[in-house]
Amino acid sequence: MKMRSDALLAMIRDGKPMTLSQQLRLTVQLSVPAIIAQLSSIVMQYIDAAMVGSLGAEESAAIGLVSTTTWLFWGLCVAAATGFSVQVAHRIGAGDMRGARVILRQSVTATLCFSLLLASIGATISSALPEWLGGDVSIRHDASLYFLIFSLFLPALQMNFLAGGMLRCSGNMRVPSLLGVVMCVLDVIFNFFLIFPSREWNIAGFFFTMPGAGLGVKGAALGTAAAEVVVATILLRYLWTRSAELRLTGERGSFRPVLNTLKKALHIGLPMGIEHIVICGAQIMTTVIVAPLGIFAIAANSFAITAESLCYMPGYGIADAATTLVGQSLGAKRRELTRSFAHMTVFMGMVVMGIMRVFMYLFAPQIIGLMTPVDEIRELGVMALRIEAFAEPMFAASIVAYGVFVGATDTLVPCLMNFFSIWAVRLSLAAILAPSLGLKGVWIAMCVELCFRGAIFLIRLKRERWMKKE
Repeated sequence: MKMRSDALLAMIRDGKPMTLSQQLRLTVQLSVPAIIAQLSSIVMQYIDAAMVGSLGAEESAAIGLVSTTTWLFWGLCVAAATGFSVQVAHRIGAGDMRGARVILRQSVTATLCFSLLLASIGATISSALPEWLGGDVSIRHDASLYFLIFSLFLPALQMNFLAGGMLRCSGNMRVPSLLGVVMCVLDVIFNFFLIFPSREWNIAGFFFTMPGAGLGVKGAALGTAAAEVVVATILLRYLWTRSAELRLTGERGSFRPVLNTLKKALHIGLPMGIEHIVICGAQIMTTVIVAPLGIFAIAANSFAITAESLCYMPGYGIADAATTLVGQSLGAKRRELTRSFAHMTVFMGMVVMGIMRVFMYLFAPQIIGLMTPVDEIRELGVMALRIEAFAEPMFAASIVAYGVFVGATDTLVPCLMNFFSIWAVRLSLAAILAPSLGLKGVWIAMCVELCFRGAIFLIRLKRERWMKKE
């Protein structure tokens, strides 16, 4: 008889032996919903890009200019949430459900305060950011407005990440993935009415006026923010009242963070935050390298990054599953099972993304074509995707191995590895190749760096020093 994921996770906590078939089944059961959740997140960005792309090259470039900075803030919110959710995974793995709920209460207060600080920083720099990034004068106003709205709604995004992360670390992948799909649907609906102006429609000879706010780039930001607020509210309510392991109803406790919990959260989350700063800082520097190449290159670079995400987001979904499995296995002090899950998830990620790269290479024209009607942008975007396709399996190795290390609370060394790989390899090559090869040189540099990064992460995984962490 097939066992559900909650029953299989209970075997980890109870110290029962697991067959290879059961381990594989559990890995798949946790990975598939996590992949759906990650894909829904990137599909939402794809929707924004496609809807705004239909307005023209300048509107597309406005969002593309600040996209790397929005990912930086996203990453910091994820790091803050992960600093607490990994602690919860360890407590659940050890069978300490009450201790897990104590950490959950403290995490709500701590991450909310952190996101409010980020929101204030983002709002403060929003007016100057497009100029700092070297954006053309024609796109600075829209870029600034988009980033301002994004920043103001960061607390909702933070609660979304926190609630979803807590549910995933408890083994509940289904609800966050389902609500990720709901968020995509809401994003389409809100964008449809906010981006475009009122227009006349003709369906089977019946004419009617479709209402619209006509807000353009501003509408895209507001539509996404509204979808995030709705889903964050539902996730928090479910976590609070329905989660079997973490529901807080009927149990009293303090929401004031204590020093020991904060120290552990910083130990896990701070290197992750630094790592996101390193990666996104490099992406911002890449934007600075690309910006002088023109509006078409900026838009194509942004669209290609968004389109590539459709290929690598399954890797992040499997990495989420790896964090849960490794975290709970180490919490239960089962080292052999930890090793098995680590190798299994990394191999699965490389296989899945290896298959995805084939589709990305073959259908690059159609993928980019859905986001923009501009021929110059489409040609550059297709070129970038087909170069990047060669690096996807090794990119998968670095993504999933990092999820393994996070589950083991080993985040400092991987952060340093990312720093060296991106800044010493990618940016150096991009700066050398961009003047002569243009955008093509930037993406060749990215492909080489991702292969190098995957290799060094596989070496660290094999040496198993990450398992020596407490």
